[in-house]
Amino acid sequence: MRIAGIDFRGVNVTPKTNWCFLEVRTEDGLTGLGECTLANQEALLEAEAARLAARVAGEDARDRNRLARLLPHAPGGLVAATVLSAFECALLDLAGQRAGEPLHRVLGGALRDPVRLYANINRGANPRTPEGFAAAARRAVAGGFGAVKLAPFEPLVWEDGATAGNRAALAAGIDRIAAVRDAVGPGVEVMVDAHWRFSAGGAAALLRDLAPFGLYWLECPVAEANHAGIRRLRGMANDRGMRLAGAETLSGLAAYRPLVEGGCYDVLMPDAKHAGGLEEIRRIAALAQTAGVEIAPHNPTGPVCHAHSVHLCATLPNFLILEVQFGETELFFDMVEGEALRFGEGTAALPGAPGLGIRLRRPMPPPWVRMDRPWLDPRLG
Repeated sequence: MRIAGIDFRGVNVTPKTNWCFLEVRTEDGLTGLGECTLANQEALLEAEAARLAARVAGEDARDRNRLARLLPHAPGGLVAATVLSAFECALLDLAGQRAGEPLHRVLGGALRDPVRLYANINRGANPRTPEGFAAAARRAVAGGFGAVKLAPFEPLVWEDGATAGNRAALAAGIDRIAAVRDAVGPGVEVMVDAHWRFSAGGAAALLRDLAPFGLYWLECPVAEANHAGIRRLRGMANDRGMRLAGAETLSGLAAYRPLVEGGCYDVLMPDAKHAGGLEEIRRIAALAQTAGVEIAPHNPTGPVCHAHSVHLCATLPNFLILEVQFGETELFFDMVEGEALRFGEGTAALPGAPGLGIRLRRPMPPPWVRMDRPWLDPRLG
């Protein structure tokens, strides 16, 4: 099962969005699939994929522990970790295909089927007014989702100062949350993603403002390195009946260890694209379980990461709920073939085909495009 090559596939799917994938080909004709989407970093991802391909050519694809081991001191940062994560996922896909078993069995077997999902409505909200967000939330609920998430505070960044623009963005964000809460009613959970936009003091004030809305969680309020601030915010959130969630862009068990040991979050959100792959997330989840911390993987991108995440979540004892990007583009479903990825009443059924259960459909969407004015503030990731 020697590796014959690695192909980087970067595609443009909306004016706001590129998705990136790795196809790992073996000499005996199999192809394993992983996703390495990382907004605004496509050229670096492609270069890193080429470097990895040269290093592993001719290696046995069964040697995941050696070939796809994430070392915490390795250079390359999140770009290298993302490519390595996609490579590990692709090797697991190959292992499942070789064994004739779905990927969740390669990981030890499912604890649940189906897997509960929540709808990230952020990219599907148009216009980005309170009414536009409310309409997107209603569409998700009509589609069977019992939980929705929005990221309502752009373009606020607290380091820009106490400007009129930041004050207006805060007020607009709260209006969007209020509109979504009213639109979905009390029986639907609402999550809010703050994308690290606040200072610790600003996030504390935000928690007081959000308390009347009965949120399920507040996500990523402050920079991940501010462990003391996160720990204080968790206590404030819990006192108001909500969880604190975060840590979506970290890589490796060592990065998650201080968050678990420091009591920072109720919910950790490792991403199969960045954390080091599925086996590394299982190690992160096992550590989190010892502290009573739940796992809700970050999964707001393409169909390949989604399929890997569904297999993974089925195996985690402390799994809570899985994110999915809702309403951005039908290419999420149409650019892959194999097992159906359509959501059923806010859940994802476990694929039963060998390996991941899907492959990229040909012809593919057009190649990725450079976005000189990206939708997401590049300072925030």
